[in-house]
Amino acid sequence: MDLSTWLALLDAHDRTIAREVIQRGVAVIYVIAFLSTYHQFPALLGERGLLPAPEHLARPSSRRSPSLFHWHRTPYSDRLLRAMCTVGMLLGASVVVGLPQQGPAWTTIPVFLAMWGLYLSIHSIGQRFYGFGWESMLLEVGFVVGFLGSHAVPPPTLILLFLMWLLLRLEFGAGMIKMRGDTAWRDLTAMDHHHQTQPMPGPLSRWAHLKPRWWHRCEVLGSHAVQLGVVWLILAPQPIASIAACLIILTQLALVLTGNYAWLNWLTIIVAFSAISDSFLRWVVGGPWPGWGLPLSGTPGADGGTGQGTDPLIGPGAGAHSPLWWLLLTGAVFTWLLVLSWKPLRNLFSRHQLMNASFNRWHLVNAYGAFGSMTKRRLEVVIEGTMSRSPQEGDWRAYEFKGKPGDPARRPRQFAPYHLRLDWMMWFLALRPGAEGWFVALLEKLAEGDPAVRRLLRTDPFDGAPPARLRVKLYDYRYTTAQEKRETGHWWARTDLGILATMDGAADGATDRSAD
Repeated sequence: MDLSTWLALLDAHDRTIAREVIQRGVAVIYVIAFLSTYHQFPALLGERGLLPAPEHLARPSSRRSPSLFHWHRTPYSDRLLRAMCTVGMLLGASVVVGLPQQGPAWTTIPVFLAMWGLYLSIHSIGQRFYGFGWESMLLEVGFVVGFLGSHAVPPPTLILLFLMWLLLRLEFGAGMIKMRGDTAWRDLTAMDHHHQTQPMPGPLSRWAHLKPRWWHRCEVLGSHAVQLGVVWLILAPQPIASIAACLIILTQLALVLTGNYAWLNWLTIIVAFSAISDSFLRWVVGGPWPGWGLPLSGTPGADGGTGQGTDPLIGPGAGAHSPLWWLLLTGAVFTWLLVLSWKPLRNLFSRHQLMNASFNRWHLVNAYGAFGSMTKRRLEVVIEGTMSRSPQEGDWRAYEFKGKPGDPARRPRQFAPYHLRLDWMMWFLALRPGAEGWFVALLEKLAEGDPAVRRLLRTDPFDGAPPARLRVKLYDYRYTTAQEKRETGHWWARTDLGILATMDGAADGATDRSAD
């Protein structure tokens, strides 16, 4: 084989559809992530937030995390934050409609790097509210997919190979953390509780929980089979790799239907397309997709030619060979990312495997995983208020959150891929109830009737009026049985475990009490 033949292997002519799905899909997720930040960050972490970003930036330790806020004349302002989110959403929208893809090979790179840099700047000051594994995953993917290039060149094989390595780390890492963690994954009982105790149930979660035990055993076995076995087949020849990727996508769609994990599942689905070939997709639909029917390089087109330059969506360069400078650039990026992969690779096979860990401050080539430890009880922290200084039991009214279970009669809603950060933090709080700084600040804001915090809630029983008193209660929740649902109409049954804390409306002193 001569040099040109070897170089041709670096062009993935049969992954043009994958590139479209990945770049546009990741851009959609970035738009959602910036939108979530635009609406929630000021109340949670803004100038008057629960964990104010200006105070965080004033600490010397914050300098270890890269952020544009370090270099701005005014380190942080809510106005600047919203401006950054607006720019990020506009950049993402430009990719969704395909504008950068119409330029030279390199034009997608600065667009994605700009979104990555803006979101990294926000993530670096996000503290507890941005400590989720899918935040790092979005940063890693966002950095990489710009190097898939525009329509002027074929998708680079090495960049697609790195995305497959990311998918392998994600799925195999999650499978290994389960096997090394809770015994419930090894004795096949994990799904007996998961749908009921997961952080934010969806509309179909109760239906999934009420399935028979054999169904839940099959769920666990299916999870193990895909995460520990099938995922390796994405490295096999086609069409085996495409079939393996489709099985991964099916398992992720099941998680989409039965839970609310922000953009984790959707981003995994998007990345899984890196292993799916155009030929396989054409075979699935029985022919070429509308507008995506470009023959491979050197193959006859309908007009008897090679077919190069005939596709209006993919572009004139999709059937041609990439220029040498482009192959060198993508090869250098791949090599650098491969060097960064050493610690994550060791972590996959370590007895002390880390879950959702970053090994560098740029959040590139991370370790992933979820549910290494399963919870069997669903505890919920419920905040109640009253306008009476000497309240009776019937005077207390609950603040309702958008996604977190509260009112037993309310059906869980679907919010993912939108990320409700406060609701997720309330789930973690219930696992270890205590006087966390952000939660004490939340109670103080509710005591003041703070409008920014109220907008994060589904309902404020006092329409913004400061309550006379607040109290925090702990409940044990479970799904109602079919008979209980018919009799009461409730989705949840709950047991009162007692009062955790009380607070005056003036927010000048909380008194902790032990739960009964």
